[in-house]
Amino acid sequence: MNRKLWAALFLAGLAAPFLIYPVFVMQLLCFALFACAFNLLIGYTGLLSFGHAAFFGGAAYVTGYLVKNAGLTPELGVIVGTLAAGLMGYIFGILTIRRQGIYFAMITLALAQVIYFIALKAPFTGGEDGLQDVPRGMFLGLVDLGHTYHVAGKPLELNLYYFVFIIFCIGFWIIHRAIHSPFGQILKAIRENEPRAISLGYKVERLKLLAFVISASLAGTAGATKSLVFQLASLTDVSWHTSGEVVLMTLLGGLGTVLGPVVGAFTVVALQAELSAFGSWVTVVIGITFVVCVLSFRRGFVGEVLEKIRTRPPKPND
Repeated sequence: MNRKLWAALFLAGLAAPFLIYPVFVMQLLCFALFACAFNLLIGYTGLLSFGHAAFFGGAAYVTGYLVKNAGLTPELGVIVGTLAAGLMGYIFGILTIRRQGIYFAMITLALAQVIYFIALKAPFTGGEDGLQDVPRGMFLGLVDLGHTYHVAGKPLELNLYYFVFIIFCIGFWIIHRAIHSPFGQILKAIRENEPRAISLGYKVERLKLLAFVISASLAGTAGATKSLVFQLASLTDVSWHTSGEVVLMTLLGGLGTVLGPVVGAFTVVALQAELSAFGSWVTVVIGITFVVCVLSFRRGFVGEVLEKIRTRPPKPND
């Protein structure tokens, strides 16, 4: 992708908290990273997981608990949450990776429900109330992430915002590098024709397991970061609704595209915020929006744009 576009997006991210409510932008970044991690699995490996909320919410609980009760600094809390999600991803992968299609999806959903039950019943998770009052702490022991600046009369949580923004950039860079590496090309080959990839000598199960662990880890990074932003880890984070939302985000933005999940996450989170006054009808409105968008943009927003660019006829020579 054009370096000028990347630079423009990076500068927009730096300026965003001065233009939009910072907590809202941080929520967008967390879910965008979650959707990008999920897209690595379904868009480039062809594995549909209905249990990715287990990694997102599980890491949120681990980070929230350790930062609140063990005194970990926020960066260490996010790292440990990411590692915990990666470990869960490895266990899930070992149990599911030999299955395909609907069987794979249903097993991941069943395993995610186990994590949900643990979050509901375990004494250290807060049950239905969730893990509340998670402190944001001191980044590297030096920078207070809870500090609020006042710029032009507006309270801005700039320290926390740039902490989240850096995490998003690192996670997005890892995904981008994985997609455009030989590893990513092999994943695409597995998605398109797994028997042929096996015949070429690739250890398909091992590669799919690695992709699953990377996806789970980065989903955990997003969940761990969200627990610091909202100072809360709740049952919603590990529920099947959240797993469904990330599928919706990825399909809306464009399956198998780099920026598609980001656009999809921004669309869904923005709709939820704008339609919050409708209460439970938000789900209905978003569902209708999804149906209309899928019928109108079969490849997702970004996918349709890329397809039009690819099939655009060349300009005649003057």
